[in-house]
Amino acid sequence: MTRIKFCGLTRLEDVQLAARLGVDAIGFVMTRRSKRFVEPGAAARLRDAVPPYVTTVALVMDDEPAYIEEVLRVLRPDMLQFHGGETDQECAAYGVRYTKAIAMGEGEAALEHLHGYPQAAGLLLDGHGLGEPGGSGQRFDWALMPKDLAQPLILAGGLTADNVAEAIRVAQPWAVDVSSGIESSPGIKDRAKMERFISAVRR
Repeated sequence: MTRIKFCGLTRLEDVQLAARLGVDAIGFVMTRRSKRFVEPGAAARLRDAVPPYVTTVALVMDDEPAYIEEVLRVLRPDMLQFHGGETDQECAAYGVRYTKAIAMGEGEAALEHLHGYPQAAGLLLDGHGLGEPGGSGQRFDWALMPKDLAQPLILAGGLTADNVAEAIRVAQPWAVDVSSGIESSPGIKDRAKMERFISAVRR
């Protein structure tokens, strides 16, 4: 069964609905360069509404170690998700399980980066370009998704209720991660789009 992560949540009602719909993970964007940024204290209040057995993920991107430590202390996420130029050693330095986003905007050339994060719990292949934040709604060629890596692979970038079933068929990911595809505007999720996305994946 394909797991589902909703990312970039900023409102309590969206967190509560995501949980009721049965998502496996909820992501909070903690890097200030994103339109979906949430202050650590506000994110912690949202996290308190997440029920048991739903994973909480804090997304960072080339942020200062002291700030990431603050995020860990205040938010207490289950996992970190790195979207910048961080090395495997830098990602693992916090003693928290992590996933690493690979910018697939380069196409096939980006695949070499998949082998640079042996300590990652999983790798997230996103459609944005190198150095760009996620949540851009850009997709990449799903056929590029490797089928022989030991680490679980997460598919992101340009996913919607209309294309996620095809994406799963082609890429065969461990999980899918969606942000802009379930929004009415950055950080504001749309109930109907959320429901349709879940239904499409479950089918």
